[in-house]
Amino acid sequence: MKTSDLAQQVLKGNHRAIARAISLVENDRRAAQAMMKKIFSRTGGSVIIGITGSSGSGKSTLADQMMGLLRKRGEKIGVVAVDPSSPFSGGAILGDRIRMMQHSVDPDIFIRSMATRGQLGGLAKATGEAISILEAAGKNFVLVETVGVGQDEVEVVKLADLILVILVPGAGDDIQVFKAGIMEIADIFVLNKADSPMTERTERQLRAMLDLGFGGKNPPPVVKTVATEGKGVESLVDEIDKLVKEKDKELRESRKKRLIPWMLRDIISEKIYHSITQSIDESEFKNLIERIHRREIDPYTVADEIVERLKKTSQ
Repeated sequence: MKTSDLAQQVLKGNHRAIARAISLVENDRRAAQAMMKKIFSRTGGSVIIGITGSSGSGKSTLADQMMGLLRKRGEKIGVVAVDPSSPFSGGAILGDRIRMMQHSVDPDIFIRSMATRGQLGGLAKATGEAISILEAAGKNFVLVETVGVGQDEVEVVKLADLILVILVPGAGDDIQVFKAGIMEIADIFVLNKADSPMTERTERQLRAMLDLGFGGKNPPPVVKTVATEGKGVESLVDEIDKLVKEKDKELRESRKKRLIPWMLRDIISEKIYHSITQSIDESEFKNLIERIHRREIDPYTVADEIVERLKKTSQ
């Protein structure tokens, strides 16, 4: 399919075209640029909800329950579930998609698992483009579930309008909240598996920490859920609605604007890297690696020489 035809089908909300478009940005970002240019003007209108937390906290189950409630309201939903990469194929293990299987036949829900492929921060490299594709396809809500690797998932703040941080009572998460900026990125704390006997203790610790950390200002709300039973999920969706309405247009626009420099830097880096790899053949590159390995030359000097060569060829 030509990129122009693919773009048109994405704008019509065709799920097969959406899948192809996301595969294109994952596997050949340069080839995907023509398509992304055609759909970019239709992006930016969705509510992007980041769902983050440690592995086993119930992120996928919670997202599954949220989708059910949002669909009852007639919302169109896109899901980007970032999974760990297979060490053999590099692909996603697809555990998140399996948990959301009941929604896979819904024509107004699109679910995509994406592999991290070594990318840090709990997100796949192409997550930003995948969100843009889903926005252009007319999804009202886009749920972005991070990989669940622990303390380095704060990258999702660059992409999302609202961040849900999922905690589990008695699992050490009360300590984790202090780390890695997790307290600062949360718009809503979700205390999942709230049927645990440790729930009250964890909630007290969390609220005390938030009162201390926010110094009298309004701290993020804390919502208790039991995702496996659907308990508390309606309250969570109500809190999301409240925050979406409370955040004035200027604030929401400033959040969306934060994505642009990150996306622009990524595109520029990609183009520069491609230009550099085009200017040096494989055998020379391997030879330079060998010389660096033998400590005949340092990698900084090699990088400077390659960049200088690129500058001369572009003049």
